[in-house]
Amino acid sequence: MRRRSAAEGSTRVVYAALGGNIAIAAAKLGAYAVSGSSAMLTEAIHSLVDSADQVLLLIGRARGRRPPDAEHPFGHGMETYFWSFIVAVIVLLLGGGASLYKGVQHLMAPHAVESPGLSFGVLGLAAVFEGSSLAVGLREYKRVVRGRTVTLWNFILLSKDPSLYATLLEDSAALAGIAVAALGVLASAIFHVAWADGAASIAIGLLLTGIAAILANETRSLIAGEAVTPRVLAKLRELLRDDRRVESVDEIATMHLGPQAILVAVTLHFRPDITIAGLGDAIRELTHAMRRADERIAYVYVRPPVD
Repeated sequence: MRRRSAAEGSTRVVYAALGGNIAIAAAKLGAYAVSGSSAMLTEAIHSLVDSADQVLLLIGRARGRRPPDAEHPFGHGMETYFWSFIVAVIVLLLGGGASLYKGVQHLMAPHAVESPGLSFGVLGLAAVFEGSSLAVGLREYKRVVRGRTVTLWNFILLSKDPSLYATLLEDSAALAGIAVAALGVLASAIFHVAWADGAASIAIGLLLTGIAAILANETRSLIAGEAVTPRVLAKLRELLRDDRRVESVDEIATMHLGPQAILVAVTLHFRPDITIAGLGDAIRELTHAMRRADERIAYVYVRPPVD
């Protein structure tokens, strides 16, 4: 059986999230039309924005897979990061802003939630969909870490694939938002706390804004040219140092050109007795060895030290 690549795995995660969010958004909008719940409308906005985000992530992946050309000799992988940054802005401006606005509007003119049973039913259904989508993302996360002790938070901070970490963050935020919305509906409809529904909308808006800030910061770092993870760098350094033809390693500079493309530039001292032919063989063999060490390494440049 063919082993699924990281790119295929993260794309599958995005498709799973997109399908779930479209169904959830429709259900939440229907529940809002009946109940008039501000928190339910906010949750519907949340799901619609998440759906738009996943579409943009898929666009970014498709554009990022285009082959190199004269204007983009290293490929178009960085476009994936650009579209992911747009996702963060959309979450912030549309999701967070609309949720905060509706929450404040409801606080200024509070009203009771009608048909709370319908709202709870839709929220329960949404939790099932979001939980299923998150489970797909978590399986992919576990596949990527391959048994290593890497917490989910550290994985999100270290991951170079925004399609995966953005979906994990959004699905986690969606489940938290559902819980907050349920508390707002419960307090408003059952305990007659009129402002609770609006307060829930504000809390969801703040949650979305926080997620957007994390996404924007992580993607900004990738757009700026982020290096490989310490684990990959240590593997490359060990590989070079263990080669008998290499006297010392001066520098290893790396940069992600996209989720599945890495550029590596190394400055090496070769042994003084190596011949010109031997030097060519060494560079070629070291290049192949580095690419075997990590399948994402697409470009390798080796140079002698410059005094």
